[in-house]
Amino acid sequence: MTMSSAKIECVLRENWRCGESPVWEEASNSLLFVDIPAKTVCRWDSLSKQVQQVTVDAPVSSVALRQSGGYVATVGTKFCALNWEDQSAVVLATVDKEKKNNRFNDGKVDPAGRYFAANRRSVYKLEKEEQIPDGMCIDVEGKLWVACYNGGRVIRLDPETGKRLRTVKLPVVKTTSCCFGGKDYSEMYVTSARDGMDPRGLLQQPEAGGIFKITGLGVKGIPPYPYAG
Repeated sequence: MTMSSAKIECVLRENWRCGESPVWEEASNSLLFVDIPAKTVCRWDSLSKQVQQVTVDAPVSSVALRQSGGYVATVGTKFCALNWEDQSAVVLATVDKEKKNNRFNDGKVDPAGRYFAANRRSVYKLEKEEQIPDGMCIDVEGKLWVACYNGGRVIRLDPETGKRLRTVKLPVVKTTSCCFGGKDYSEMYVTSARDGMDPRGLLQQPEAGGIFKITGLGVKGIPPYPYAG
C-alpha cells in the first residue's frame, strides 16, 4: 500500500453516548451503527444525510446485515431480528437468562454467515437456526484496522507479525470501532463515544460521540458478511 494523506471529516455530530458496531449497507448507501447505552440502532443515509433510529428495550451492542433482508442485532443478552419498517425487534435466541445485569459486549458475522457475539466472559454464536469482540475491520490486503478506545486513533496492523503499519489520529479520544464503506469501500467510518468524559473534556472535544469519515487511505476494505439466517 502506498502511504497517502488521509482526510478526516466528522459527518455526523449527533454526540452519541457510545457509538459502536459500524456496518456499511451498500444497497442503501447507508451506515448502520448502534448507541449502546441509548438502546438505539441508527441508520445514516450518506446521500440525504438523514438519520433514522430504532429504539430497543435493552443496551444494544452490535448490528449486522441479514441475508434474507432487514438486520439483526445483539440486544441485552438476546439475538434479535430488526424490522426497520415497523420498528419491531423479534427475539431469535437468548443466552444467560439466569445472569442479571449481563449483556453482550460486541458482535460480528463471520464469512460463513454465523453471528458471533461476546459478553465479558463468554463467546456465543447464532447460526442459521438459532463480533467476536469488535473495534476493528480488515482491508483487501488482509491487514487489520483497529480503533483504539481512549487512544484517539485508528491503527493498521499486520496480523501475522503484529507490526504497526500506520496510525491515523482523530480529534476525539474515545474512538470505538471502524469499518470500510462508501463507493468501492474506499472510505473508512469510525464511531466514537462521549460517556465518561468530564465537562472540560467535552469542551475540548466538541465532536466526541460523532461519526467520522476517513478518505485517502490508499486501500479498500471488504464488504461486511450478512447473517445467513
